[in-house]
Amino acid sequence: MTDKIQVAVVTSLYPNSCQPRHGIFVEERLRCLVATGAVEARVIAPVPWFFSRNPRFGRYAQMAAVPQREVRHGIVIEHPRYIVVPKIGMTWVPTTMARSVAPALKRLQSEGFDFNLIDAHYFYPDGVAAAKLAADFDRPLTITARGADINQIAQLPKPRAQIQRAGRQAGGLIGVSQALADGMDELGLPSERIHTLRNGVDLARFAPRDREAVRGELGLQGIVWLCVGHLIERKGMRFAIEALASEPEATLVVVGDGPEESALRQQAQRLGVADRVRFEGAIAHDELPAYFSAADVLMHAAGSEGMPNVVLEAMACGCAVVATPVGGIPEILGDLPAGLLMDQRDSASMVACWQRIKAEDGLAAVARQARRRYAEQFGWEPTTQGQLEIFSRLTGIEPSIESTTAATVAEAT
Repeated sequence: MTDKIQVAVVTSLYPNSCQPRHGIFVEERLRCLVATGAVEARVIAPVPWFFSRNPRFGRYAQMAAVPQREVRHGIVIEHPRYIVVPKIGMTWVPTTMARSVAPALKRLQSEGFDFNLIDAHYFYPDGVAAAKLAADFDRPLTITARGADINQIAQLPKPRAQIQRAGRQAGGLIGVSQALADGMDELGLPSERIHTLRNGVDLARFAPRDREAVRGELGLQGIVWLCVGHLIERKGMRFAIEALASEPEATLVVVGDGPEESALRQQAQRLGVADRVRFEGAIAHDELPAYFSAADVLMHAAGSEGMPNVVLEAMACGCAVVATPVGGIPEILGDLPAGLLMDQRDSASMVACWQRIKAEDGLAAVARQARRRYAEQFGWEPTTQGQLEIFSRLTGIEPSIESTTAATVAEAT
């Protein structure tokens, strides 16, 4: 008779009832893991403390409204509060986070969930905090690097030292791209513990839909460009708006919200393309396949990335992709029919890629079908199996596996 591996997931990147798309890639990876029947999980997803839920405080009020405990897809999630002082005290945050999470872990044990392992996502501050907790609770630790934690935060001297200490303590280090795995190796973390387990895509959920039907529902026609993501400078939506001036027959649909929305609207007005830019705001994750199926191309000019799910999701729905060659993107995107990498992070390179897609029949139905077939190699199964192997090695538990298919997750939704 075999036992399940009991995992305590510690991460501030996890969806909640007030922020349903926040860290959804972490939730999807965990759901696939739990669907195998080999793992039982509880999530501790700390939230910055804020004193008011008054809407005038924007995203801070949204964080204040996050419930203390909730259940998503059958997984129990706790949201303890930790102290953050904006713009100062960055190096203190791992300590305040660890202090907020520790009581929740003790509560799990008192309820009978005596977890075998702590699984942290995002190296700083989450992974650093989890390293302290793993030592205090005498449990093995895995940490997953997801992008800016290694690409940006690790370049700062004090956080870098904290990341290095935590990484040397962890029994398993996971990069969601080979680029991030290489980044951890360059930081001097133990190379024999570093694994590349890429983000996957739910191929059951993200599949082509009837193109004409979804276009009718969304009120779209002609050439449609799409941008999806948090509206911040790093995501590069401004390059798509600038490029739009070179394609007068196209409409740009922007899905997402964020602090750069006002600047993007002003840019569209200034360039005379405002009537061809649609700002849809944040939408539910389950609504995205309709947009990918309706669009001709996803324009993704990010300045830095880990392994963006949006690129995989677009291809799985048959949508072409134009993207910057940053992070793990070149590992999954190289040439047509899937999409093209920009030579430079600018509108001219974006337009050049678009022109090549049009010239090589990249808008034809057969090209959309080819993109779907290409995307089918990026399901979650290899990542799920890789996690099970790491967790089993660290805990000494050999669990039985019921299923590792994304379809299992889709059926449970």
